[in-house]
This record gives sequence, C-alpha cells and structure tokens, in this order.
Amino acid sequence: MTISDVTAKSGAISASSLPQVRQENSIDFAIGPEASHTEAMERAGALAAMALPRMLAGAPDVARTCADVQAVLTELVDVTTRHSAGDGLVARISYDGGHVMVSVGDMGRTLPAPEEEPGLYLVHRVAAEVGQYAGDHGGRVTWAAVPA
Repeated sequence: MTISDVTAKSGAISASSLPQVRQENSIDFAIGPEASHTEAMERAGALAAMALPRMLAGAPDVARTCADVQAVLTELVDVTTRHSAGDGLVARISYDGGHVMVSVGDMGRTLPAPEEEPGLYLVHRVAAEVGQYAGDHGGRVTWAAVPA
C-alpha cells in the first residue's frame, strides 16, 4: 500500500498506515589503501567524533563512552593498518543500548598480544570483550564491545 492509496481511500493519512521506520544505530565506513597509517587513524576518529554523540544520545555518561570508543577505535585502526591484509580497512561502530561494538578489518594475521602491540592493553582494559573472526576480504576482523 502506498501513501497515494491511503489518501485516495480515506482522504487522510494516519500514522498507523505509514511504514515503521527504525533508527539505525550504526555507522559503516571504509578507508582505502591510499591513506597512510596516520591518515587512517585521523579519518576514523573524525567519523566517530561526528557519529557517536548522536548515536549515543540518551545513554548515561555519553562523554566518557565517546572517549572510550574513540580510544578503542584508534588502537584497532592502528594495529589493523600496520598488519593489513591488503586493500585498506573496513570498520563498523554500532550501539545496542548496552554496548558500543567497534569492529575493524581486515588484519592479515591473528590479533597480536598486548606485549607486541602495547595499545591493545588499553583496548583490553576498556572493552568488556575483545575478539576476532575471519573477514569477507581475506583478512581478520577485530572487534571490541565497549560498555555504555
């Protein structure tokens, strides 16, 4: 049924006749291989800085959560770009009401230990869980669930 059909039949549009729109609480982005290591971190951080406050509107302690997510994202982009599987990186930030999930791929290896990549100490300290899975582009995607 279209809006035209509803209007033609009833002469008015009611809220119950319109499709329900679900607000998406996620952002997906890709950064190509032309970006340097530093540029990739800056671009990811800028995108997150724009999206997170709106995504987390109404959550408790938005400023702290935004800062934690930014720190985790920066570290995951840093590690991923230095151990890249190939053509840049793909990332997703999503919010489910309890956690902000940050995922960054595609890394060309399993996640190194924090002793090898010290920034991962911060990721493990801030995130409730950290993991990795096989990505769609031949590498591995690293994810972290940050409590909100």
